[in-house]
Amino acid sequence: MRVFITGASGHIASAVIPELLAAGHEVTGLARSDRAAATVRSLGADVRRGDLDDLDGLSAAVREADGVIHLAFKHEEQHAGDLAGAVAADLRAVETMGVALRGSDKPFVGTSATGALALAGLEGLLTEHDVRTAGPRIDAENAVIALAGQGVRTSVVRLPPTVHSLGRYGFGSSLIAIARATGVSGYVGDGSNRWPSVDTRDVGRLYRLALESAPAGSRLHAVAEEGIALRDIATVIGRRLGVPVAPVAAEEAERHFGFLSMFIGLDSPTASQITRDTLGWTPARPGLIPDLDDEHTFAVAVDMTTAA
Repeated sequence: MRVFITGASGHIASAVIPELLAAGHEVTGLARSDRAAATVRSLGADVRRGDLDDLDGLSAAVREADGVIHLAFKHEEQHAGDLAGAVAADLRAVETMGVALRGSDKPFVGTSATGALALAGLEGLLTEHDVRTAGPRIDAENAVIALAGQGVRTSVVRLPPTVHSLGRYGFGSSLIAIARATGVSGYVGDGSNRWPSVDTRDVGRLYRLALESAPAGSRLHAVAEEGIALRDIATVIGRRLGVPVAPVAAEEAERHFGFLSMFIGLDSPTASQITRDTLGWTPARPGLIPDLDDEHTFAVAVDMTTAA
């Protein structure tokens, strides 16, 4: 397949693109800058210049492709406190690409976040059958799924907040940066709330499987570990940085955690058995805690968030 990927210079794409190329697909990645273009080329993909706001360019790119994987999200706007703006841009891009794909029977793999369900009020162990009618990132997810009724083989991969490998830990990277800046590796309450997790390389394989064979209208969970207590994550970070591990008072959470304050207390244990059964996907890489506890990868940890 000729596959078009948005967000092609990002953390998730660094695993998705090699996975696709190894399977014999051709890949063209969207790049908004010279630096991004160089990253995409270094992964072995062709480059199409543009961004999520170039709606005409997105429309043309998906028409030329045999399949589409949408990874891009304006994380920098989210980090700056404008989650609504990032969510709106994502929805516009999804709707534009959806119009161009209608009736084509092409695969279109979108991206959402397990945390969006918890933000929307769902509690307990989340499964692929859990849905909400509206909410941040949920509107775009539902727009992708709706295209299954319009002649597009759509699926959505829900990413956990800690997608990790080789010194990148999703929201965990932001926790590391905050601990370095504040001198405290923190959590809220008693730290027993749980975040699911997965290695980036296992995610790359899941996106390939979704592109190749996911049934139309599938919601998929890129989850290897159902839930890790925030206190346990903070403990490893504190030990690695040599800073104290301590709870942060609720009234101080926004000041201490910044944009992460709306996510830091979420308890969102998430299952992936339906995804595994549907696509034969079996995560095989190390878990988050041993990855964080690896002195070689932790030494190069970067503040790069990939999912909410």
